[in-house]
Amino acid sequence: MYYLYAFLIAMVPIIELRGAIPIAISWGIDPWVALGLCTLANMLPVPVIYFFARKTLLWGQHKPYIWRICRFFVTKGEKAGQKMVKKTGRKGLFLALLLFVGIPIPGTGAWTGTLGASFLNMGFKSTVAAVALGVLLAGIIMAAGSMGIVHIFG
Repeated sequence: MYYLYAFLIAMVPIIELRGAIPIAISWGIDPWVALGLCTLANMLPVPVIYFFARKTLLWGQHKPYIWRICRFFVTKGEKAGQKMVKKTGRKGLFLALLLFVGIPIPGTGAWTGTLGASFLNMGFKSTVAAVALGVLLAGIIMAAGSMGIVHIFG
């Protein structure tokens, strides 16, 4: 049952595998299994986010009751995308997205990275590849930290 819980936790925005891997390892799940399971779960929402989140937000910014939150995310996504392009150029977007997703701090996971890539009109294959590599990097860092190999906070 813990495997299912870890899988579901890794799919939740903000928590993602950054929270799921330490929890899974604390429940006694083998670190390699936790890494694979949580990486897979964290990647499952990526196609849905890429193809539908931006469209939903653009649609919602003209609807009563939800327009403020939708407009907030649209504006934030567009500004972040423009800033990233300005800093890295179009050719550096893949690496920038990989590192953005791969550095395990709050707000930089697969959900945010995929949404940002959709606002940048980055291709689907490039987005999935960069996000997958970033998720794997973040997962390795979190697994290592959870096993005591890396002391992230001291």
